[in-house]
Amino acid sequence: MTISILSWIWALSGIFLILLVLLHSPKGDGMGGLAASGSSMFTSASSAEATLNKVTWACLAIFLSLAIILSAGWLK
Repeated sequence: MTISILSWIWALSGIFLILLVLLHSPKGDGMGGLAASGSSMFTSASSAEATLNKVTWACLAIFLSLAIILSAGWLK
């Protein structure tokens, strides 16, 4: 019972993590940014971006923790 609940939480956190990563704004211009002036290279993150970063890191911690716990076989 516990393993199935944790497996569902793990799968949902993985899907949520994918969505959170896709919500992030792009940080660079790619290869076209090599010739640019670079004035926007060190801009600070807005409040929404900072909150999105914290939620993404928390979701990543949950995903990786559950992946380790479920794959190690510590629960039976």
